[in-house]
Amino acid sequence: MVLREVVKGQSGLPVPNSTLSYWHKDPSQKLLGYRSTPDLPEEVDTVIIGTGMTGSFAARFLKESSPSSSLLVLEAREACWGATGRNGGHCQPFLYGTSEETARFELETYSFLRDLVAREGVDCGWRGVPGVHAMLSQDVWDAVARSVPALRRRVPDFADKIAVVGPEGVVDGPGEAEGEAGAWARGLTLEGLRLNRPGVKGAIAQKYAASMWPYKLVCHVLEGLVSGHDAASFNLQTNTPVTGLSREGGDDGKTAAAAAAAAAASSSSSPRRWVVTTPRGRVSAARVLLATNAYTSRLLPAFADLIVPVRGQVGALVPPGPPGQRAGLEYSYVFFGRLKVGEGEGEDGGDTTTRDEYLVQRPLPAGELILGGGRHAARGMAVGEWRDDEVEPQVAAWLRTELEPVLNLDARGGGGDAGGKGKEEEEEGLRASMEWTGIMGYSRDHDPWIGEVPEALGGGEGLFMASGFTGHGMPRCALAGRGVVRIMMGDKEGHGVPKAYLASEERAARAREECGPVGSVDEMDDLVASL
Repeated sequence: MVLREVVKGQSGLPVPNSTLSYWHKDPSQKLLGYRSTPDLPEEVDTVIIGTGMTGSFAARFLKESSPSSSLLVLEAREACWGATGRNGGHCQPFLYGTSEETARFELETYSFLRDLVAREGVDCGWRGVPGVHAMLSQDVWDAVARSVPALRRRVPDFADKIAVVGPEGVVDGPGEAEGEAGAWARGLTLEGLRLNRPGVKGAIAQKYAASMWPYKLVCHVLEGLVSGHDAASFNLQTNTPVTGLSREGGDDGKTAAAAAAAAAASSSSSPRRWVVTTPRGRVSAARVLLATNAYTSRLLPAFADLIVPVRGQVGALVPPGPPGQRAGLEYSYVFFGRLKVGEGEGEDGGDTTTRDEYLVQRPLPAGELILGGGRHAARGMAVGEWRDDEVEPQVAAWLRTELEPVLNLDARGGGGDAGGKGKEEEEEGLRASMEWTGIMGYSRDHDPWIGEVPEALGGGEGLFMASGFTGHGMPRCALAGRGVVRIMMGDKEGHGVPKAYLASEERAARAREECGPVGSVDEMDDLVASL
């Protein structure tokens, strides 16, 4: 497979002049511009494309399982300059609205990261806090409030990890049977969660969530690999975009007869190798892993409708009040709901679109509020946008003004009825110290694609992928990296990847038949339908 022309919906390459992320304001001096060798090696055992959470942890797991093999890691820009380095600093497994298998996988990933940070003393600002999912629409709240009690009964070991909080307090949550493990949830109220009525209808509280500096965690992993191996074993090349991917003996621009002759000339006793093309030369590899997320269709055009780039926007907002007198949030937050975009009476009248924001707070005294979302205000919901070199003003304005109506940021704490600010102050909103964008890889059927790439989708033996995390990568990527490495090493049963994540031709056909194109279905409808 060789790229000749762009197909409809295909991603471009990462742009060189991206917006500056909050997480990149203190970059790794060791990794900036890093290249293990002046030139690319001609041949290696494995190439990994991408240095986000998935690619970096895959590299770590691969070197642990196969220390004598040669590994080349290629990055189009600086290390961890894509989605992992541009997200909201938020790691929160979802226990509801998904299968038990995927919920357990996310919990395992969360625990793995938490324990690794503690064990290795990683300076990445990991702060374990309960996660709050605030429901801003009545129908969404009603569906969630019905489903979570059933989940707690169906999966008993989740019972101490999740609670339903309504206007009158805890509706369903850990009781005396859960003992100390459930003490975190007893007595929760919307007011105590700093949630304002009437905007917030109710909330789900989850015991396990965290805020973190994701770029620093990935840098810890990559710096360890660079320091722990010589260049023949682990070779990292930044600012080296991959522009093409083909099979040795494949067409590569040849006539059919020439391609057939080349294939026949290759050794029948060993698999055909892959050729990775960059502006700096070509590399031959027995195995290639695409940890390319939103940019996957650049190298696999058949995935143009299966993994679609979607631009997210984030702001670092300055809390109200002078330093030293700002509110310290004890939770991380997600805000789910619908927004009216058409005419009609009442909450359910007219057309609606999805509202989905996520929030963590950096440490006091500055205490910046890292808030991402507002895609409904972006051009075309930002679907198909693969450039992260601009900030959309209308999204920035939304993020600055729409937090305070649903979250009490008063240093005295508590929630209640929103209000108390003047009209001019409300319109201006919070001040942003930094604003940036990043590109997420949205999967057509919402689940990541992990495993060997089917030949019918541009792959074949030796080509693997772990991409399409749909804006929810932090509680999935690290162990997705472990799982895909196990698959690469031939482990067909014990890889630990949820069945729903495994890439296959059958899954692609099913996704195209049963799921609408990315951006065509209201995400709140999908959430409600999943409950």
